[in-house]
Amino acid sequence: MANHASSKKRIRQTEKRNEHNRYYKITVRNLVRKLRATTDAEAAKALYPEVASKLDKLAKNNTIHANQAANLKSKLSIYVNKLVAAAAVKA
Repeated sequence: MANHASSKKRIRQTEKRNEHNRYYKITVRNLVRKLRATTDAEAAKALYPEVASKLDKLAKNNTIHANQAANLKSKLSIYVNKLVAAAAVKA
């Protein structure tokens, strides 16, 4: 266990930051799941910018790696575009 005051403070800060990051990671993970579960093109099209924005914010704060955010956004945009294209063919 740490004996120095600065070490104890660092431990407290790390625990607090881990809780904070975990909350936002789980929130974004649930948004991604919600988007992938959506089969309605308009709903997916409306939800995608929100999910992309949240992913960018997590990447900016180094909560997730920038490449992970980019890969998720890419896969989700492909999924949304397929839904939109399928809806256009049906119409």
